[in-house]
Amino acid sequence: MSDMSTKTEELQRIASQVRRDIIRMVHSAKSGHPGGSLSSTEIMTSLYFNVMKHDPANWKRDAKGYDAFILSAGHLAPVYYSVLARSGYFDIKELGTLRQFGSRLQGHPCTEKGLPGVFQPSGSLGQGLSAAAGIALAKKIDKDGNRVYVLLGDGECEEGQIWEAAMFAVNHGLDNLIAVMDWNNQQIDGKVSDVAGIKDYEPIWKSFGWETIVCDAHDFNSLLPAFEKAKKAGKPAIILAKSNMGQGVDFMCGTHKWHGKAPSDEQAAAALSQLEETLGDY
Repeated sequence: MSDMSTKTEELQRIASQVRRDIIRMVHSAKSGHPGGSLSSTEIMTSLYFNVMKHDPANWKRDAKGYDAFILSAGHLAPVYYSVLARSGYFDIKELGTLRQFGSRLQGHPCTEKGLPGVFQPSGSLGQGLSAAAGIALAKKIDKDGNRVYVLLGDGECEEGQIWEAAMFAVNHGLDNLIAVMDWNNQQIDGKVSDVAGIKDYEPIWKSFGWETIVCDAHDFNSLLPAFEKAKKAGKPAIILAKSNMGQGVDFMCGTHKWHGKAPSDEQAAAALSQLEETLGDY
């Protein structure tokens, strides 16, 4: 078996467990956002278990000497918390506290509770790319050769601040900034192509001067080469990762109805029956 096949199989095992975490967390909290968390699972698994240079044991919010990650689409907190815990930032048992009063695992990531791995609070959509661009510029000034990654939602890219940040990044030559869009064509009240009329983001990002790479969000053999290409772009790069809302659970897949809805006991059981437990539930 090739090294790539071995790597891909391990990432698939992790992704299956992450999806189980998402379902269990949102079901237990009786609120949250499973759809986009499920559609971005392979993206986040790739970042934390293959792509990024990071050190959970020695994490500091200044990110000096390491890559930084910003979750711009803050409602995707369940997948974020799962990959943070699974990669060693905090005990996986804490995943069971999602959205509980006083928990460090708020419905959207926050920094005041000191959760390791969270560089930037995110709740209001559209702000993460600006934060990531600022960190990337700071790394340039400090001559820190590491990168900044940011995950965007496609509906989120209707926000004007995204495009201000996109112009800023190109103007300042931020070749250490890599954005990923979870391109599932779904937002809270329908399809992005219906709500905003945007059917193809590729020419839009290209027109702003970004290196634009399209890939399959659910295929590690497509995702990992996309990240390698982005690293070599020589300018800000965005990976447009085509995905399915609710990927991995048949009755959640491909619909905006699971954007922000918790499964019932029966639905959670049905979802978990489709997802292999590979690393052990929390």
